Amino acid sequence: MDYFAAMRAFVRAAELGSFSRAAEEDGLKVSTVSRYVTLLESDLGAALFNRSTRRLHLTEVGRNFYEPASRILADLSDARLAATALNARPQGLLRINMPIAFGRRHVFRHLPDFLAEYPDIRVDATLTDDTVDLIGIGADVAIRVGALTDSSLVAKRLAPQHRMLVASPGYLARRCPIHEPKDLEDHDCLSFALQPKESWYFRPVGLASAQLNEVAIRGRVRANNSEALLDTALAGLGIALLPTWLIGESVAEGKLQRVLPEWEARIAPGPSRAIWGVYPPKKLVSPKVRAFLAFMASRFGQPPYWDKAMEVALTDSAA
Repeated sequence: MDYFAAMRAFVRAAELGSFSRAAEEDGLKVSTVSRYVTLLESDLGAALFNRSTRRLHLTEVGRNFYEPASRILADLSDARLAATALNARPQGLLRINMPIAFGRRHVFRHLPDFLAEYPDIRVDATLTDDTVDLIGIGADVAIRVGALTDSSLVAKRLAPQHRMLVASPGYLARRCPIHEPKDLEDHDCLSFALQPKESWYFRPVGLASAQLNEVAIRGRVRANNSEALLDTALAGLGIALLPTWLIGESVAEGKLQRVLPEWEARIAPGPSRAIWGVYPPKKLVSPKVRAFLAFMASRFGQPPYWDKAMEVALTDSAA
């Protein structure tokens, strides 16, 4: 038995919950993966999985074997990577996970240039707004927007994340003026379903040390998708607090107008949000992951191009 091949098959089957998915990932037959696991079980003298029609479940022995086996495979991968790092070029299949709206607007638009610069890389992208287990789905790297919740991942800050209060000209024309944050209590506010409270938080622009003031909001529309809230704001149904990377074109074209420009607005208190590149912790980061993160950080810029373009549009409209 090729013990390392058998351990690889077992570890991926445990992480993916399926012999067939593990076989597909490694280009093996399902029967080969099953045979590897059977040989391991015979060698260890105990079952590693409880098998069901839908998913594999580790037994107690399987759980105990998984941790050291996965560490051994990770150490082997790091050793191989270290031995070839000096001459390594970015290559191979790069599995990327990213949020739907940000991925479509600010990652995929740059993929042609990225692939032209790195012709030996292939990309398998998964777009979802769910926070997924990167190791479980076999992803090499993910783009995350906002606050990071998984401290086990390594994170690289790619760009800041800012939000802006906006509404359509038609909405603002037919409703009472807004001079300060508490005036929002008399307006229809489009809330993000994933924010912790039905409140927005404000402090004067440029006063980062100032306390955030909480303002309760209400409105007739609530959604768990930022693009849906953008469409709702464009339709004139209320005021939205949306990321600048999402609303830049609408503001530049005059379809949305900024509200309360003297105030910094947030959907939640806490540390500043950002655009992050995250990946599972490893002693050595693969060249393809390093290349992708460096390329995207360079393309986004500091400040990011979407914020610069919006500032130009707002300055021109005020002139």
